[in-house]
Amino acid sequence: VQLQAYGGGLVQAGGSLRLSCAASGRTFSSDPMAWFRQAPGKERELVAVISWKGDTTYYADSVKGRFTISRDNAKNTVYLQMNSLKPDDTAVYYCAADTTGFREYDVWGQGTLVTVSS
Repeated sequence: VQLQAYGGGLVQAGGSLRLSCAASGRTFSSDPMAWFRQAPGKERELVAVISWKGDTTYYADSVKGRFTISRDNAKNTVYLQMNSLKPDDTAVYYCAADTTGFREYDVWGQGTLVTVSS
């Protein structure tokens, strides 16, 4: 069971990136999925959550209106579209799955680095 996050990179402030998280080993189509991030010297932060149907989403205040989480269950993939990026968005971004049903993220990807230059 594995989650593979990719799509990070270096982008100028105001730019956009799209992160993808592909699952293998099992399907996560019945599980809520989330993106987290951790900036250097800071604690890990929940960025966005999407329900298994994709009909309910949650965003941290810091990204609301700029980031969009989505999923394609047929492809077993979750996305994070990031627009109007700011230097404060610089972090390693992780995708995670809640297979417990208790809002506990127990399956994690390896992370992809997003660097936003000013």
